[in-house]
Amino acid sequence: MKIDITASLIKTLRLRTGVGFLECKRALIEENGDIERSIDNLRKSGKLHAEKKVNNITNQGAIFLKTRDKFGVMLELNCETDFVSKDNLFIVLGNEIVSTVLAEKIHDIQKLKDTFEEKRINLITKVGENINIRRFCFIESENILSYLHGNRIGVLINATDCDKNILKNIAMHIAASKPQYLHPKDVSQKVFQREYNIQLELAKNLQKPDHVVKKIINGRMNKFLNNISLTSQNFIMDTSKTVQDILNKHNVYVKSFFRFELGEIIS
Repeated sequence: MKIDITASLIKTLRLRTGVGFLECKRALIEENGDIERSIDNLRKSGKLHAEKKVNNITNQGAIFLKTRDKFGVMLELNCETDFVSKDNLFIVLGNEIVSTVLAEKIHDIQKLKDTFEEKRINLITKVGENINIRRFCFIESENILSYLHGNRIGVLINATDCDKNILKNIAMHIAASKPQYLHPKDVSQKVFQREYNIQLELAKNLQKPDHVVKKIINGRMNKFLNNISLTSQNFIMDTSKTVQDILNKHNVYVKSFFRFELGEIIS
């Protein structure tokens, strides 16, 4: 007698094994709804072994970048060791993911993960390490420039049309100087207030008049905002000028940028 494979039955197998929805459904169909035989089925296919790897820490991997026409995508794909990050199977998966994002114009991380879940699990089984699609960004613009430093730092810039060498220099600056925002005015109130509270506490130990303390805090806050904002940073190739000076000189306007560094903390 053929048993109906219900959502409840699939959920029970998932709770028992930790394996994904589609693989659990497949195993249950093949084993006519028998939970224990389905578990054996998953073990034999290597899926259960792979799922044991999914909780392992992934702080290695690579950044993948690809642009086509008016679109650009950047991906951080993680694994457990530098050895696997250089494996051809890992590199092929990363390139396939960014190509698929461009072809299908995928914007949602969950959709992307769902699309590649089976291939991710298969790769885990082959290399014996956890593989994780950590994050990606997708942009559409008339003028996009990408820059990859090794395979650990990637930059995507959306800007007005200009000499590509100028934008490449700006991208190299972004890779090296780690700006978090485009302009000081873009810094969130939460970030600003947190730093202000720290500087306020530090200033209490200065034992100076209030007007002097206020001036010191304002100076430190301006420095803080400039240090984390692209346009206000000193340009790494000519520290006598800011990035904004360089942009003005070449009549360039940066609309937005993305910077991924492998394994960095995402705020």
